Amino acid sequence: MAIRKIFENGDPCLRKTSKPVLLFDDRLHSLLDDMADTLYKANGVGLAAPQIGFLKRIVVIDILDGNGLIEMINPKILACSGEQTGPEGCLSVPGFQGTVTRPNSVTVLFQDRNGETRQMTGSELFARAVCHELDHLDGKLYIDIAKNLEAVQPEEEDK
Repeated sequence: MAIRKIFENGDPCLRKTSKPVLLFDDRLHSLLDDMADTLYKANGVGLAAPQIGFLKRIVVIDILDGNGLIEMINPKILACSGEQTGPEGCLSVPGFQGTVTRPNSVTVLFQDRNGETRQMTGSELFARAVCHELDHLDGKLYIDIAKNLEAVQPEEEDK
C-alpha cells in the first residue's frame, strides 16, 4: 500500500473521461488500497482514480459516518431526488471552496473489488460525495458548477 500523488487542477488527466474497469484482479485491489491510504492521508471524504492519474471508473468514499470505506467500481447513478446547496471543496483544488447544488439523495449501482454488483441509496453528504466523485470520472470538477468560489485556510477546507 502506498500514498499516491494527488493531481491538481490544471493537470490534463483531471479533464479526461475514465474507462470502465474490466479486470478485477490483484492490481485493482492494490490500486484500491492505495486510493484508501491516499484518501485518509489527505483527510478527504472521497477520491476518484483520475485524481491519482488512473483513467479508470473507480472511486472510494468515506463520509466518516461509521460505515467505513466504500469502494465503487464502474458506478452509475440510477436515481436522485431532492436538492441540497452547500460548501464543497476538492483534494485536487486545494485552498478553495465553493457553493454547489447537488441532489439530496442518490441511488448508485456499482461493482465491488471482486466484481459483485451492489446498490446503495444515501442522502446528504453521501449523495454530495457520490456526485462529486462521479463527476471526476467524466472529467468534471466542482469548480465548473460552483458559485462563490473563494480561497480558504487549510483548516477551513471542506474536503
